[in-house]
Amino acid sequence: MNIRAPAILVASRAHGESAAIARMLTEEHGLVAGYVAGGRGRRLRPVMIPGNSIEAELRSKSDSQLPFARIELSESRGPWMTEPLPAAAITWVCALTATALPERNPYPSLYQALNALLGAICHAPSARGWLSVLVTYEAMLLCELGYGGGKPDPNGDLAEQMAQFKALEAPLARYVLAERDRDVMAARTLLTERLARMMT
Repeated sequence: MNIRAPAILVASRAHGESAAIARMLTEEHGLVAGYVAGGRGRRLRPVMIPGNSIEAELRSKSDSQLPFARIELSESRGPWMTEPLPAAAITWVCALTATALPERNPYPSLYQALNALLGAICHAPSARGWLSVLVTYEAMLLCELGYGGGKPDPNGDLAEQMAQFKALEAPLARYVLAERDRDVMAARTLLTERLARMMT
């Protein structure tokens, strides 16, 4: 494997004393994982935030070997991780993507949609500006994986968008995240609670 491509970092976990395993969504190569030396060090810690846009370079001697990855920050979503509602939304969509998609299968439409969704979460003045985009992304992910997902109405009011969001919870839990880490659905539950507070 020898890849250099823009990517969205969707997950990072500690490996050894200072390294990390990064999972990244690319447009042409799908979800890929790589070993990042020093990924938990001072220099790379701000880069290794799920949701960040990065430039990734992955190299391995064989397809069965975990590639070594070098990453450079393109756009940080770090500032929004201190805001409760955007942080919950970014955490959920990244966890969903990292858990649901099989590795090395390209999903260019999902890459583009996730990129647009993260931009909306970070730059819209409130969740009213991105909830419909989030619902569309979840439905698109279900559809891409062969489970349907329906066609959400992006023009509905906030109450309708919230109803559509809640309706997608069951198929996501049943089909996409069945027998997966419960913490992933816990991230969606937290987002639901914070969205509900916004509406009261």
